[in-house]
Order: sequence, then structure tokens, then C-alpha cells
Amino acid sequence: MASSPVKEFLVTYLMPEKCYGEIFVNFHWHVPCLKFILNRIAGFWIILDTFLAQLPQVLKILWRGSAEGLSLSSVLLQLYAFSCPVVYAMAKNFPLFAWAERLFMVAQTAAIVFLILHYRGKILKGMLFLLAYGGVMFLLGSYAAAAVVSVMEASSLAALIASKVLQAGTNHRNGHTGQLSTLSVLLTWAGSLGVSFVTLQETGSSLATLSHILSASLSCVLLAQVLCYKSCTTTKKKIGFLLLQDKGIKKCLPPSSDVNKNHFTVRGNGIQW
Repeated sequence: MASSPVKEFLVTYLMPEKCYGEIFVNFHWHVPCLKFILNRIAGFWIILDTFLAQLPQVLKILWRGSAEGLSLSSVLLQLYAFSCPVVYAMAKNFPLFAWAERLFMVAQTAAIVFLILHYRGKILKGMLFLLAYGGVMFLLGSYAAAAVVSVMEASSLAALIASKVLQAGTNHRNGHTGQLSTLSVLLTWAGSLGVSFVTLQETGSSLATLSHILSASLSCVLLAQVLCYKSCTTTKKKIGFLLLQDKGIKKCLPPSSDVNKNHFTVRGNGIQW
């Protein structure tokens, strides 16, 4: 008897046929099979994060023609964190296919840095940055001492955590997430969860595992901010966004039909109704 398309899909991409029989035929929640399935799902999340997490952000910036709300310091730290494995692989002469996906992520993140500078009117600085970054990466990958490469590899996770803290702080100060891509944040969150799960399975409760869990928690904070501030963005589209350029204040106004400038006074850095 021919197997169903669902079984073919599950056996091909998610689990061995033995696990399919245990779970869907015998209805036995076999723990080793469940761990295998969760590891496979986590692997898919990590792959999606590596290849696609930064791409929606690049496309959103280009589509909106703005990089408002994105922290340049945060993206630079991300670029450093993603560059460290590439430098390590180059220094160790690993074959390209073993780290090509990291190179793809680095290219996307470098493009985000350039776009932020571009939409801030600093095109020349952006171009010089790309040239300088490419040169530094070549020099580090070709001539850096083993101790330097090891330190960079060890510090990459700390830089990634710091980048998420900076972006979350920027979102909180602005009261909105600007052009931060929801899809990019979602993919990063899923990838962080996948890495945390795999690390927990491989090393148990260790400093590395706790660091990955912290990174996943911060990704969850960013995702919550994107979803919570989305209502502010929706209100802005309906009633308009008041920009006090002389005070540098950006606030999402209450959903009132008779909002006008006479309904508030500016005191310090805030708005009083």
C-alpha cells in the first residue's frame, strides 16, 4: 500500500520511519524520537536564521526608503559578531562550503550598515566603511595571530547580546520600532531558540548555554516590542504622526478624532495633555 504524502514528508524531512511508527502508529511518545524531532526542527530554525534573518530587514529599508529606529551601534555589533566565525574559518583554512552561509549573513548585515549611513545622508562614509571593512576582514583572515582569532570567536556571542540590548533600548527610548523588520526579528528569535536547545542538548547547563538562553530571551524582548509598538504604528497611519522638529520629540498620539496642537504642552522632553 502506498504511503500517504504526509508520511513521506515527515519521514523525509523530520524523522526516521521508526519514529513515525512509534508516534503515529503505536501512539507512543518515545522520548529519543521526540528529542530527534526537536533537534531537527531546531536545525531548520538555525538554517533559516543564518540565511534569511537579515534579508527582510534589508528589503524593508529599501522599500520604505528609511532606516529610522535602527541603532547603528547595534548593527555594528551584530556585524562584528557575525564576522568572527568567518575570520575563524578563514584563519583555519576551512573549505568555503563549511562557512559560506556565514559569509552570506555578513554581507547582508554590512549592507544594513551601509543603508543606515546612506539614509542618514552619509553615503561617502558608508562606501568608505564597506571598503575598510572588506580590507580588515581580509587582513584578519589571512594574517591575524591565533590568539586574536580565538578572542574574537569567544567574544562574538557577547557582542550579539550587547547588540540586542542596544536595539531594545533604542526602541524603548523612541517609543516605536521604526523600520525594524518583524520577520527579521521573528527569524532571529526562532534561530536563537534553536541554538539554545541544541547547545543545551550537547553541553548541558554551562556558561555557553546560559549565554545562548540570554540571547534568546533578548530576541523575545525585541519581538514583544515589535508586536506591542505595532499598534502605535497603526494609530500613526490613521491619525497622523506629530513631529516636533524643534524639540526632537516623536510620540504616538492617542486615537482621538479631534487631535490638534492646542491639546498639549511641551515640558522638558515629554508631552503633557
